[in-house]
Amino acid sequence: MLLYLVIYFVLMNLFSAYMMYWDKQKAVRGEWRIPEFELFCLAALGGFAGIYLVMKWARHKTQHWQFYAAVILSALFW
Repeated sequence: MLLYLVIYFVLMNLFSAYMMYWDKQKAVRGEWRIPEFELFCLAALGGFAGIYLVMKWARHKTQHWQFYAAVILSALFW
């Protein structure tokens, strides 16, 4: 059971990190963006670590205190 949970968190965080990075690339190019609600949901489903790491690495959504707080709260929830 623990193995399945670890696999779930690894895959969820990889997917969440990819989505955050993809959103950053879309922002740079001025394209249509991924809604913040979807990124909130990914954080709540366990992808908080991937989202947080991309926030720091790519400097994406660091000025949105609501987004930052949601990522931290989802980490505390898990």
